[in-house]
Amino acid sequence: MTAEKIRINTEWLSVCGGCHVAIVDMHEKILDVLGAATIQHSPVLTDIKGYPKADVGIVTGAIRNEHDRHAALEMREACDLVIALGTCAVYGGLPGAGMVHTREEILQTVYVDSPTTRTDTLPSGDVSSLEKLVTPLDEVIDVDLYLPGCPPHAAFIFDGLLSLLEKRPARASSETVCGRCRRSMKKTDEAAIKRSHEGVPDAELCLLSQGYICMGSVTLDRCLSPCPAHGIACTGCAGPTMQILTEPNRDIRTELGERMAALTKIEKGEVVKTIEAGAKTYYAYAMATKMVGGKPTFLIHDWIERPGDN
Repeated sequence: MTAEKIRINTEWLSVCGGCHVAIVDMHEKILDVLGAATIQHSPVLTDIKGYPKADVGIVTGAIRNEHDRHAALEMREACDLVIALGTCAVYGGLPGAGMVHTREEILQTVYVDSPTTRTDTLPSGDVSSLEKLVTPLDEVIDVDLYLPGCPPHAAFIFDGLLSLLEKRPARASSETVCGRCRRSMKKTDEAAIKRSHEGVPDAELCLLSQGYICMGSVTLDRCLSPCPAHGIACTGCAGPTMQILTEPNRDIRTELGERMAALTKIEKGEVVKTIEAGAKTYYAYAMATKMVGGKPTFLIHDWIERPGDN
């Protein structure tokens, strides 16, 4: 590291804010970062309104409105390197579910039809207008480092920051959540798909083998696999693996369908149909990126219009 402190800006776009909180979750390791860096513009730490020149910019959240786009462009202009931190910044994240509905439908549901926020008027001039679609960060500006996760584990954030400060590659690998899970994959006689609230999973056996649709095998590990370790099926919050992203005719439902069929007596078609029926859930974190939403096999509008689905 150099003796001169690295200047860091952070920005918070359309996102829940958890990724900024995750930066603090580095605990005492944040002192190592702060010892080598000065945090300048940061919505949760400073009151600086502009975007001072910085060596590293950390952007969380997707681009959903005019303000988000403006802030992203300003960050890119001010920062030598930009990190897309969190699944929303990398893939569009949960805000990406907005692509299933029109802007008008969303505003009508939230401000007029909702029993808790019902009003006769829609937000206008005082609120930044929604864009037509939710957009991942790299479709608007160049990104130098991607750290998906909801949020990414503090270990990945710490190493990602140090990799830029030390001018070395990040140590994050392409390993899946499944790859870090210690459950055993075994062929079983399970013949029915189970929901998360049905039964108590065997603590040693793979959740797929037990009939639970766990997305660990199609999800990039940026979490250290806490959910499967505690009996909770992975929901894919860190986004898809490179195999899912780069293969045009392979996706989440086909991969999981084949794997569950190989481990149980449940047919692949049944798994695929179940995932299509819950597509807003199973594809929630990455449908805004063209690498998923633009696939010829991704037909979410057809899936959600089937009677009884979603």
